[in-house]
Amino acid sequence: MLKSIVSKVIVTAASCVVLLSANSTQATGVLTKYDSKTGEQLHVEFVGQYKSGAKIGEGGTEIVAYDSINKYAFSVNGAAKAVDILDLKGLKDGKQDIPLVKQITLSDLGVSASDVTSVAIHPEGQYIAVTAPAENKVGQGHVVFLTKNGDYLSHVEVGALPDMLTFTSDGTKILVANEGEPNDDYSINPDGTISMIDITGEINSITNDQVTTIKFTDDVIDSNVRKVNNDHTYSEELEPEYIVVDEENKYAYVALQENNAIAKLDLQKQQIISVKSLGFKDYSIEKNKMDASNKDDSISIENWPILSMYQPDGLSSYKVDGQTYILSANEGDAQDYDGFSEEQRVKDLKDSYELNASLYEGYTQEELNKLVEEGLFEDNQLGRLNSTTSAPKNENGKYEAIYAYGARSFSIWNGDSLEQTYDSGSDFEDITQKVYGKNYFNSNNDENSFDSRSDDKGPEPESVIVGKVQGQNYAFIGLERVGGIMIYNVDNPSAPTFTKYFSSRVFNEEEEVTSSSGDVAPEGLTFISAEDSPTGQNLLLAAHEISGTIAAYQIGIEVEKPGDSDTPGKPDDKEDPVEVKDPVPGDEGVEQPKEESEVLIPEKINNGKESTEEMKEQEKKTVENDNEQEKKESLKNASQGHHKLPNTASVNNNLILLGVMFTLIGFLAFRKVEEQ
Repeated sequence: MLKSIVSKVIVTAASCVVLLSANSTQATGVLTKYDSKTGEQLHVEFVGQYKSGAKIGEGGTEIVAYDSINKYAFSVNGAAKAVDILDLKGLKDGKQDIPLVKQITLSDLGVSASDVTSVAIHPEGQYIAVTAPAENKVGQGHVVFLTKNGDYLSHVEVGALPDMLTFTSDGTKILVANEGEPNDDYSINPDGTISMIDITGEINSITNDQVTTIKFTDDVIDSNVRKVNNDHTYSEELEPEYIVVDEENKYAYVALQENNAIAKLDLQKQQIISVKSLGFKDYSIEKNKMDASNKDDSISIENWPILSMYQPDGLSSYKVDGQTYILSANEGDAQDYDGFSEEQRVKDLKDSYELNASLYEGYTQEELNKLVEEGLFEDNQLGRLNSTTSAPKNENGKYEAIYAYGARSFSIWNGDSLEQTYDSGSDFEDITQKVYGKNYFNSNNDENSFDSRSDDKGPEPESVIVGKVQGQNYAFIGLERVGGIMIYNVDNPSAPTFTKYFSSRVFNEEEEVTSSSGDVAPEGLTFISAEDSPTGQNLLLAAHEISGTIAAYQIGIEVEKPGDSDTPGKPDDKEDPVEVKDPVPGDEGVEQPKEESEVLIPEKINNGKESTEEMKEQEKKTVENDNEQEKKESLKNASQGHHKLPNTASVNNNLILLGVMFTLIGFLAFRKVEEQ
């Protein structure tokens, strides 16, 4: 009898160990983080994830929209050519797995379509709208209206290759970016246009009469706006990529990525009133540096004789002191088709250059000539850099500057003049090299590599969104290649301050990205305010295209874990949360807690010179220090009458140890019974 009881104790204890171990690996998403050395800090915490089930690289999650009424999210699934409906309500209770409610497929759309490219929800949550390109991408596409349960309502016809749509905040209009890309053999190049849809009537009975498709006319286009192919008209050349609307619903701003321009649309007049070139970023000046080679076996973030186009993908807008500002994520993009390509490496054009110092702020002609003599066009300098052949030439038929794609940054532009008020310079590469060093700096998003994107467009900022946290404006910028998200305080549009970089991508020794690589390649970002959030705290949803996942991050000054109190976002005593800033290096004598999930990066590792064993030892010391710090904080809080549930992961770890102890005790007792 005693033997049977002891056996059951052993089995039960062992089962607890297994279950708790499994739970502990799923309980907390480990984030790589890098904080500003000065200024305020934000707390970022991984609180949930949706897994589309798509294979790596198939685009299982691309764009994500949020319904604040039902607490649902709608995600474009490029792999399935569908829209996934997700339920976020479980985040309130600390459940990290975001479930799929339903999938809306092409067959549900009621139109002939090749894909689903974008989704948006009516501001009052009445229905959703999706863009559906034609089966032949140069044909007219559609916008389809569906209930929030995915049932078909109606559709209208728009322009060629509708790639993005957005509602005005008053819920009266939808704006659609019809990109109008050419076909692969470049024989047909449809007009890029903007469709404006009047949705003031019953959406069930909407017709094409409510659609106004607006074309670009030469009279509003600056003469220096880029044409990729001079054989085409501007209306054929301009390719709308992204649209953002100002707070008053007076103007819309349209990113024309390949053309390195932004168009401004008057919504009342239903007219494009200007198309302005964004100019070039001069990498010869001190604040602008880049690593331009993937063949130098080093991190070389330096000044170069490069003029690079901004070419933004995502845009966002916000207002400061009554003035509208536009933020741009300066990804860069080239026209590259079977029938035409502008891309060519610098070394293949070396005989076509006559570099002219008058185009660069940071070089004299003598200095430029010396750079060329010393191997500027070799692979370990600028030879590997992708550049454009669609650039101005002098009377000798030569390029007087090296023109590249993307600015590896985010910028802020005045909404009236579209003059630049700020650019983040070389911040993104400076910061990510401190985080990843010679292990994964400028890695691609389909492999765990070093320096593989330096010759292209570096980290490739893809998307940008602005959200308010405790009354302050923060910009969140997703980096498509190396991964992760940059945060800047943008209360001052002329002098934003870097706050934090974080990433839930997991780098490992495997060459290729796998299902264990975490969240890879942020594409679409959605900020959810605390009042609209299922957790009662600010959330950021990030759709990661390569991994096919959506990560939910909780953002705040001090963030409670979901499920920590009856009222989400409030301590048990119902008082407003107190601002607690992350530790700022150099603050002596101030004892502050570190975030448990933070992966601290030693200076030697930042420079890529510390071994794996040293990294492990450093992480071990960090965990020990964090545990000691947590004990001190617990005692401090208890003495002050503060009560907060202990960290879930810490509890699980303690229970696992107890389970192991009980298993050992049971085993010894079993042996004792056997001996008797």
